[in-house]
Amino acid sequence: MMSRFDDLFSENKHLVLDGPMGTELERRGYDVNDALWSARFLAKDPSAIEQIHYDYLKAGADIITCASYQASIPGFTKAGYTEKEAEELIARSIRLVLDARNKWWSEEGRESGRPYPLAAGDIGPYGAYLADGSEYTGAYELTEAEYRDFHLRRMEILKDNGADIFAVETCPRLDEAVACAKMLDELGSDYWISFTFRDPRHISDRTDIEEVCRRLKGFSHLKAIGVNCTPPEIVAAIIANYKKYTDLPIIVYPNSGEVYDGGSKTWHGSPDGICFTDRLPSWIEAGAGIVGGCCRTRPSDIRRVAELFREE
Repeated sequence: MMSRFDDLFSENKHLVLDGPMGTELERRGYDVNDALWSARFLAKDPSAIEQIHYDYLKAGADIITCASYQASIPGFTKAGYTEKEAEELIARSIRLVLDARNKWWSEEGRESGRPYPLAAGDIGPYGAYLADGSEYTGAYELTEAEYRDFHLRRMEILKDNGADIFAVETCPRLDEAVACAKMLDELGSDYWISFTFRDPRHISDRTDIEEVCRRLKGFSHLKAIGVNCTPPEIVAAIIANYKKYTDLPIIVYPNSGEVYDGGSKTWHGSPDGICFTDRLPSWIEAGAGIVGGCCRTRPSDIRRVAELFREE
C-alpha cells in the first residue's frame, strides 16, 4: 500500500524540506546555549517554535520537522523535568507542527495548489543527548538494546501524536541507524536516515557509503537516505556516491557553509566564498530528490529551493 510519502514523492518527483530550528531561533534572538538546545523552548516559548514552522511552510516546505532532535526523555529528566513532563514536551513538539500546518493550510495552502505537507518526527542521535559534538564524530558506542531504550519511547510518542514520517538525522554511526531502522519498521512508520560525513565516501564513524547502503537495504519503511549538517562543498560528491549503491531518493540538507568558531562561539563566512543557494543547482543536477537546509540556513534559502524545483 502506498504511504503518504510515496504518493507525495511520486506525484512531485522532488520535495522541499524545511530548514533548521536551533540556529533560526538563535538568529531571532533566543539563547540556545543549553544542553537541550532548541528543545528547551518547547517549554519556555513554544509559540516561537510554531512560528518558525509556519515560516518554513510559507517559504515552500513540503516536509516540516518537529523540534524533538534534542528532546529525549533522558535529556529532559537530566534538566530537571519529570518523566511525564518530558513525554508531554515531546508530544508538544509534533503538535506544534500540526498546528502550524493547519494554520497555513487554512490561510493559503488549500488554495495554493501545493500538496498537503508532511509532519516529520525528529530522532536525533544519542550524540545529541551527550551535547559534546559527538554527532559529528560517532565517539560513543551502545548496544542495540541500549539504543532501543534511548530512542523507542520518543518514537512511540511522536507517532501517537501525529507524525507522518520520521527523520533519523545527523546520525554519525551505522549501528545506531540500523537500530533505529529496525524500531521504525516494527512500528510501521516511514522514515529517512541522514548521516553526517567526514568526507564524500565515509560517514562520521568511518563506515564506507557502500557498506551503509548495503546494511540499510531491505527495510520496508525506509523512504530516503542522505546527508545533513555537513559542509556543503562535499555534498554533490556524496550524492554521486549514494547513487552508485542505492535506488532510494537522496535527501540532502547541509549547513549554510559558514564555519563555527567554538572559542568565540561565532559563525564566519564560507571558506570558498560560495553561498548555500549558489550550490543548490549542483545538488539537484547530481540527483538529490529532497532538499532542505541545516545549520545557519534560513527560510529565504528554503524559498529558493522551492523556486528551483518549480523551474524544472
